[in-house]
Amino acid sequence: MARAEDVVVDEHLRGLGARLQGPARLKSELLTEARHGLLDAAEAYRESGMPPTEAQRRAVAEFGSPSQLLPSWQAELAVAALRGLSLRMLAVAGVGVAAGDLTWRGASWSDGPRPPGGYVLLSNSVDWIWMSTLLLSVAGLLVVGASARSPRPGLALAQRAVGAGLTGLLGLAMLTGCALFAWSLNLWDAALHWPPMIIGAVLVGGGYFSLTRAARSWVLATTR
Repeated sequence: MARAEDVVVDEHLRGLGARLQGPARLKSELLTEARHGLLDAAEAYRESGMPPTEAQRRAVAEFGSPSQLLPSWQAELAVAALRGLSLRMLAVAGVGVAAGDLTWRGASWSDGPRPPGGYVLLSNSVDWIWMSTLLLSVAGLLVVGASARSPRPGLALAQRAVGAGLTGLLGLAMLTGCALFAWSLNLWDAALHWPPMIIGAVLVGGGYFSLTRAARSWVLATTR
């Protein structure tokens, strides 16, 4: 619990926290760990006879300036954001690849006239986008794992490339998915009342929302 005499430390950490972007849990852990270290250092100075406020100022000064601390912290948050994005994309893309055709199986119009060539091409494109997303998500997790073992400049570039690729694929998946759904409703009125289509649309909508949040977190953590 914060104490009134810890105001110098808390104000310093609030300033640092306001400049950090990334997963909230890791950000909180970084700041909490830093607070414990600062308070321990300030306590040691107080025990040596230094006034409380001056002890905190000395601890803050020795802890490091924002220009020294923020780059490494922000890089750690960016890696965590990429991990979260890759995991979510992997889960949603896996479901999309495995269950994409289930929304059509048994539909009353499945034995009707073959849809236009453009529709078939768009449908196949959605499948390929999800497959590409699946593979790139795995690549993202491999890059994150390699970064944790040995942070090298080349891996930072790979992180940005994979994150940008996943974000781009998400935008493309949303665009083509919505276009395919709208075209399906235009071709077959019964599609609007087909339970698998309705359930699929709700699940995909929820997946897009989750992925958009994860992609936003990665973009903010990387461009900060």
